Amino acid sequence: MRQENSFEDVKRQYEAIVPRYPEFKGQVALVTGSSRGIGHGIALRLGREGMKVVLTGFDAEELAITDDRFARLGIEHVTVPGDLARPEYIDELFQKVEASYGTLDLLVNNAASMGSINPGNMDLEIMQTQFDSNIRGSFLCSYKAVELMRKGHKGGNIISLSSVGGARAHWHSIPYDITKGAIDSLTRALALEVSAEDIRVNAIGPGAIQNRTHAGDDNPEGIPEELPLIPLGRYGIPQDIASMVAFLASPEASYITGQIFYVDGGLLAQLSPREHPI
Repeated sequence: MRQENSFEDVKRQYEAIVPRYPEFKGQVALVTGSSRGIGHGIALRLGREGMKVVLTGFDAEELAITDDRFARLGIEHVTVPGDLARPEYIDELFQKVEASYGTLDLLVNNAASMGSINPGNMDLEIMQTQFDSNIRGSFLCSYKAVELMRKGHKGGNIISLSSVGGARAHWHSIPYDITKGAIDSLTRALALEVSAEDIRVNAIGPGAIQNRTHAGDDNPEGIPEELPLIPLGRYGIPQDIASMVAFLASPEASYITGQIFYVDGGLLAQLSPREHPI
């Protein structure tokens, strides 16, 4: 069980968010993997906008802490702990969403299993875990979300978290990059299938995001090592991603679907880092 910040830290982050979309008030959002990191930041932003938020997480103890913090902040929410690699959990999750709120306006497919394998020492268990969670989990959640959106009213949004690794390969990042490439393809294909129902489907590819869940004894703040590679010269934070989620789910983005947006400080725009020009 890991928690990134104290309640006072989270409260300061919450109060620093400026709500920009009053039309979100009372809408329902499901954010998978929302007990930590980027997912936590997204859920916090949507809660600040007045949305009812469904929180999920693999670690039940960690999710319970998030549950308590959201309650203390006054965010209307429910929590559903479980593993997205289990199809039966996804059934339970959407049953809880429907029982609690009757509909769904926004799904954010954020949860993902991370890890890498050396092709010379293939670990099929890691590969299967990531395929089950990152691809099948997002696929099933998306289709369950479409079903629920159809029941409630016309329209909705599905936003998946991809990665810069979906467009350019990381070193030593098989099968994670494979799964993120699949998320990009799912985004485009599903966007076409549900476009006539005014359900928009997009994805966001984060770059290097500062996240204390990456912390360790040799890196207590969880700072990525990629700073010299980033043209804007800083790391992203979860609220950078949350801002894009809020925009894409808003009426201001009503003509955008089937797209992948990279929020990466310019990482993918460069042919090579400034210190190593080609």
